[in-house]
Amino acid sequence: MELKLYNDPIHGHIHLDPMTVSIMDTVHFQRLRDLKQLGVCYYVFPGACHNRFEHSVGVSYLANNMVSFLQQSQPLLDLTSNEISCVKLAGLCHDLGHGPFSHAYDNEFLPRASPGLNWSHEDGSQSLFNDLIDRYYIDIDPQDHKLILKLIDGNSKSSDMERGFLYDVVANKRNSVDVDKFDYITRDCYYSGIKSSYDSNRLLKCSRVIGNEICFHAKEAYNVYEMFHTRYSLFKRVYTHRVSKGLEYMIIDAMLAADPVMRISKAMEDPMEYVYLTDGILREIERSKNPKLSESQKILKRFRERDIYKFVDEYFYPAEQGSKIKKSIQLEEKIAQDIVSFQTDNSNINNNDVIVEIQKINYAMKDKNPVDKIHFYSKYDEDTPISINKEHVSSLIPNKMEETICRVFTRDSAKVKQVQEAFRRYVQKNTHYYKEETEKIYNESLTIPHGYEASPRKKNLSLNSSPINKKRKIPFDINK
Repeated sequence: MELKLYNDPIHGHIHLDPMTVSIMDTVHFQRLRDLKQLGVCYYVFPGACHNRFEHSVGVSYLANNMVSFLQQSQPLLDLTSNEISCVKLAGLCHDLGHGPFSHAYDNEFLPRASPGLNWSHEDGSQSLFNDLIDRYYIDIDPQDHKLILKLIDGNSKSSDMERGFLYDVVANKRNSVDVDKFDYITRDCYYSGIKSSYDSNRLLKCSRVIGNEICFHAKEAYNVYEMFHTRYSLFKRVYTHRVSKGLEYMIIDAMLAADPVMRISKAMEDPMEYVYLTDGILREIERSKNPKLSESQKILKRFRERDIYKFVDEYFYPAEQGSKIKKSIQLEEKIAQDIVSFQTDNSNINNNDVIVEIQKINYAMKDKNPVDKIHFYSKYDEDTPISINKEHVSSLIPNKMEETICRVFTRDSAKVKQVQEAFRRYVQKNTHYYKEETEKIYNESLTIPHGYEASPRKKNLSLNSSPINKKRKIPFDINK
């Protein structure tokens, strides 16, 4: 069997078997080259230029490594070559269904464009995988085909299923430790410049199947916590960066304005239409001569010229209150309307000026500690699963596993101060804090100084004068 050699900056040289190559050499898989792994974050972190393509190859590689290691270290598992191949292909194809700008498509755009639609990128991955197999006449056993689809979707009750440990490898919905995270955490840190001390290869080499689930050596408990904390850091510092989010909302607005013409929200209904929906949708909109796209084009012009929707302020909910809040577009829009109602008479804020984001950042299992659902084994007894209390790992591990934040942005950079004042009045009215304690609940570094008047960034586009030769007064920018 001839193997192709693929060079990856994270994992080094990877050997690709003919089945893997046959799936990669399709329009369905090559589409992933045109989907940025971190979506809009690339416009803030220019090093984060990696795509879903290389991440998918990396996940396939790690999936193969994990099941091959288990096969070698535990021959009694009787892992078949077909099972190993299925897990590897599930890793390869698990992200086929992502839309433009990754999670922005299914988490932000579709709920606004098609309210009530129950669709996820995993659904898209299964749909595209089915179409890929049929369209390219891939020779695959029907039972293996079904297993791959199930492995892509994952199952939270995997330990109760026959060969359930296989579901722990790619999309672990039981405790969230899987090779998908192994790859994207390492890869995203590498390309965004975030430092991390967690070691995914060590976790992989310390894995063992006990009682139909993948467990890890007890000495790796801290490494597991380090993985989840690194993921939290990526969300906090990169994925939800306030400028990235402002840019993302601009893209969402542009796609919503273009949707009646471009059918962006309907593309995933037809696999052969969806394979051509990528991050390149912005350029398609921009170069169109259709007058119905003028509103979308205006937004994208602002996007290209960095006239970004401005971050205004944020409020951290107390943990007890935050755990009861369920993020939804409807709730965010309701809060935005409430903020507008708290404006002063001369603020002139309207509903279109305010964007609210309910942000939840956690250790991948909402407000639960994922390590409580992970079993370990001791070097003295490798066949008995044990739980490890976090106090036995470190006294510095957090007691709260999720934070809930209300963040506010504005589409009009001239109204930043007015929106902030309205938001702070809203918070005073809707929290248990007394009025005189207001200053304690805000980040003082975000307080806009009195007399501050933001103005939209203006550019002199005249061919007769160069902005390089003119000194411009840059207004104070709270995003910097």
